[in-house]
Amino acid sequence: MSPPPRRGPARRPKPQHGGRVALVTTASGGDAAAAGSAGHVGEREDGGAQGGGAEPAPLLRVTAECGRSRARAGELRLPHGPVPCPVFMPVGTRGTAKGVTAAQLAALGCRICLGNTYHLGTRPGPELVQRAGGLHGFMDWPHNLLTDSGGFQMVSLAELSEVTEEGVRFRSPTAGRRCCSAPRSPWRSRTPWVREGGGWCLNPQPPVPSPAGADIVMQLDDVVSSTTTGPRVRGGHAQVRPLARPLHRRQPPPRAAEPLRHRPGGLDPALRTQCLEAMTLRDVPGFAIGGLSGGEEKDRFWRMVKLSTDRLPRDKPRYLMGVGYATDLVVCVALGCDMFDCVFPTRTARFGSALVPWGSLQLKNERFARDFRPIDESCRCPTCRRHSRAYLHALIRSETAALHHLTVHNIAYQLNLMGSIRESILAQRFPEFVRGFLGAMYGPRERVPPWVLEALAAVGITLD
Repeated sequence: MSPPPRRGPARRPKPQHGGRVALVTTASGGDAAAAGSAGHVGEREDGGAQGGGAEPAPLLRVTAECGRSRARAGELRLPHGPVPCPVFMPVGTRGTAKGVTAAQLAALGCRICLGNTYHLGTRPGPELVQRAGGLHGFMDWPHNLLTDSGGFQMVSLAELSEVTEEGVRFRSPTAGRRCCSAPRSPWRSRTPWVREGGGWCLNPQPPVPSPAGADIVMQLDDVVSSTTTGPRVRGGHAQVRPLARPLHRRQPPPRAAEPLRHRPGGLDPALRTQCLEAMTLRDVPGFAIGGLSGGEEKDRFWRMVKLSTDRLPRDKPRYLMGVGYATDLVVCVALGCDMFDCVFPTRTARFGSALVPWGSLQLKNERFARDFRPIDESCRCPTCRRHSRAYLHALIRSETAALHHLTVHNIAYQLNLMGSIRESILAQRFPEFVRGFLGAMYGPRERVPPWVLEALAAVGITLD
């Protein structure tokens, strides 16, 4: 019998329209004076300059706004198809969301998910991803991708990293050797990944296209914990200098919206305002709000989100990074955010927890052993249509299939929640939706966390 024919690299799905874009992240630090002139504008891969000539279509098209709060509905116009927003984006760190396949994500209605630049750079590695025709081909994913910067690993892998103004050097967790140096001209590199000795250096200003071929690319952010204080947070001048370098040196800019290095983390309103003022001088496709959801008090969390949306342009998407709890999503949509991501729905599934409108069910508990109802009778995901709580309870301690079923359900819950939010905004009944959501989640008004009531009241929504 002759051997089967060899298959080449997977074909990358053909983009439907538009060019890939880069987003910059607003954070707690910043120094507008260090940024230099603001006249320099970025470019998109489709060749359209963002400050002259033919105007490219804006990334965000707003179709409805809540008459009372800042919530808005619309769509992101991306190369692999439009993405309705507000949107929750599942996290596929190494090219896959844990516990679910790309085909299952698509069947649930997901039209954009995340990859992590650091982890993709270490495994499977940029060479393999490029040989597959980019991350779309490697994953066999026909929809949109956002690659984050890898900056969060500067916190989670702090013992392996060294931060400089040219980038961040990571010691290889396997080779154990420290990178020798950062690239001298990072904006000339074609990739955010630069191999150095036994480790990797992440470029703070990768051009588009990235080797992963993502539809949205995040610039490298200099992340610190949200609870960090002192000089590490105040040293914001380093955030904006990489933007100023191409201006001062009269070098051609990268073919992307200007990527930026910054210092997220910290909760000082003055520093965050300073950063916002410097960032919004740039004509970039969109902005991300970083440095939050890292252990800070909820009262400080929502106030920093509101401070950011107060100052960000209304015509650009606002991406709140690392937020995925249902209550946080509803509140932050009301505050004016459009995009969210978090590992929470997949991670909590691996601990046996199923998300429901009234909170969560811990299916390891013995009380579910004879409960033949679905996880949520209102949910139409494959798990709820086919399996009972009793079945999942029986599997959960010894069979990985149970965790797979819970992951499918939890992602469906997040996507359905965002779909309900969008529909309520389009129908001009978002405040009513919020009241119904909080009633199901907490019961009487007295049980709703005070920070939720204060945040909603700040944008005109009350439960009375």
